[in-house]
Amino acid sequence: MIKRLKPKSEFSRNVLTLMMGTTIAQAIPIAISPILTRIYTPDDFGVFALFLALVGIFSSIASGRYEMAIMLPKKDDDAINIFALGLLIITIITIVLFLIVCLFHTDLINILNTSSIDKWLYFIPITVFFMGFFNLLSLFSNRIGNYKEIAKAQIVKSIGSAIIQLSIGFFKSGVTGLISGQIISNILANTKLLQSLLHERNFTSKIKIFKMIVLAKKYKKFPLYQVPHAFLNTLASNIPVYMFSIFFSSMVVGIYSLSTRIVFTPLMIIAGASSKVYNQKVTELYNNGGDAYGFTLKLLASLFKKIIIPFILIILFAPDIFAFIFGEIWRDAGVYTQLLSPWIFMTFFVTTISFLTSLMSLQKKALFLEGIYFCLRVLAIMIGIYYNDVHIALIYFSIVGFCMLSYNMVWMLNALKGVK
Repeated sequence: MIKRLKPKSEFSRNVLTLMMGTTIAQAIPIAISPILTRIYTPDDFGVFALFLALVGIFSSIASGRYEMAIMLPKKDDDAINIFALGLLIITIITIVLFLIVCLFHTDLINILNTSSIDKWLYFIPITVFFMGFFNLLSLFSNRIGNYKEIAKAQIVKSIGSAIIQLSIGFFKSGVTGLISGQIISNILANTKLLQSLLHERNFTSKIKIFKMIVLAKKYKKFPLYQVPHAFLNTLASNIPVYMFSIFFSSMVVGIYSLSTRIVFTPLMIIAGASSKVYNQKVTELYNNGGDAYGFTLKLLASLFKKIIIPFILIILFAPDIFAFIFGEIWRDAGVYTQLLSPWIFMTFFVTTISFLTSLMSLQKKALFLEGIYFCLRVLAIMIGIYYNDVHIALIYFSIVGFCMLSYNMVWMLNALKGVK
């Protein structure tokens, strides 16, 4: 009985550690949002959202998705070499991106249809580097159970970003404060996590070029399938930002970005913390013949109970809530939230258990489904563009997201259930 209870207790403690850290980290930007929405305009938030969307699409694949393989090897030495392999790929990607920005700067501005992001294009490569590097650091820390340091790094990032965005914002410098806070806070978070990791592990002596090559081949499914998968997933997630910027306005992008950020933040506090520890626990159960399926169902049921009531309240009163907290100019953000609620709801659950595709080597089908999802999302928004109505675009976007994510979750659970 004690042995049966111990993993649950350990899981709960680890989730609590990460949730406390991430809750503090995520609460800070939420707490200052009513101030930010009064010193920055919807247009500023729109340009900032476009910058983050461009960074996000490359940072998600910057390490060749080898960071997802860090949890898999039995030996820590192999995990360290996968870490080094990912860092090498990130460095190469950063250099290539910088060259592209320098060579095609004017063309990129014309494609994006906004001059406000002009000088900030040059900062995309370095931001991609630090975000990709943080993913590596975070996942290796997760592997060795260093949950407290992950939480501390997230808090450092959040505090740094808040101080910079508020300080610069009061000078009415446009989007400068928002983007500067993002860049500098990422550097601070990386520094914090790297210091704690190197203090405990002697990385350099264990890194071998030959071993990196062997591991790159062994886990080749990650770059072959998960890179295009992650690319399409991030591209699909940010399709509204790209297309609203081109076909509508930066103001629409800003309202959309605030809507999704405010609602997703508390949901991802729970999903993010749970998934980090879930990945470790479900891997252990899967490899040792445990009840990974039952464990997953219990987790999803527990998460459903946590969010259902707050979710219903937000759906019913979102416009009034946004107008009261952030100012009347942001009332439409509440309307956007109502329209997007089905998609947001399913995203929460699928994000929590998405590691299952890696665990069960289902990357190929996952990529196929992501391709379909991407095409349907583009089609959904194009319908709204055709009618010149952003609300129509959001409705179809939300319906497509809910249906595809529901199918994905059922598919992953059925695959896990079938494992003997």
